[in-house]
Amino acid sequence: MNIYGYIRVSTKEQNEDRQLIALNEIGVSKEKIFMDKLSGKDFNRPQYKKLVKKLKKDDLLYIKSIDRLGRNYEEILEQWRMLTKQKQVDIVVIDMPLLDTRRGKDLMGTFLSDIVLQVLSFVAENERTTIRQRQAEGIAAAKLKGVQFGRPSKPLPNNFYEFYQKWKNGEITCTLAAKECGMTISTFRYQSEIYEKANSL
Repeated sequence: MNIYGYIRVSTKEQNEDRQLIALNEIGVSKEKIFMDKLSGKDFNRPQYKKLVKKLKKDDLLYIKSIDRLGRNYEEILEQWRMLTKQKQVDIVVIDMPLLDTRRGKDLMGTFLSDIVLQVLSFVAENERTTIRQRQAEGIAAAKLKGVQFGRPSKPLPNNFYEFYQKWKNGEITCTLAAKECGMTISTFRYQSEIYEKANSL
């Protein structure tokens, strides 16, 4: 039997120390810990996939909490069944002792752990939905206050309108107009479209 650990944080900036400490305390060796720094919206994660390939019958997998496995309700349940039923691996969720497939393998134990798993999976996805809603509301509120997002747009060169007009009148080519304005051809065309739309309103 091999003992593995899985860690997930949503971004590269987030700290995985809390999960790492928990796995070290249980005795999972460093080389048997797999970690992804990706969203839990799905299971398309390189280290998770690598871990699943390594897992064999009767191996043991530790995770700190169910939301570290993922945040998609249906996919968490699907992965859990795949690991425990198809690959016949045992899973222990450190923060939820009821989710320990080594215990209660009788009908009642399986029933109870299935209920707990479904509830926690729902909570994990619901939390993800709530976070996204709060982010969207925060961005909308910031925009109302005039906060600008993204890179600030560069001001147009002073001679843009002059060379735009010459180009439109067929006096010069687009390539020459863009060059005189210090722009790429695509940027010149893009800014010209914006200018035309603004003047057609």
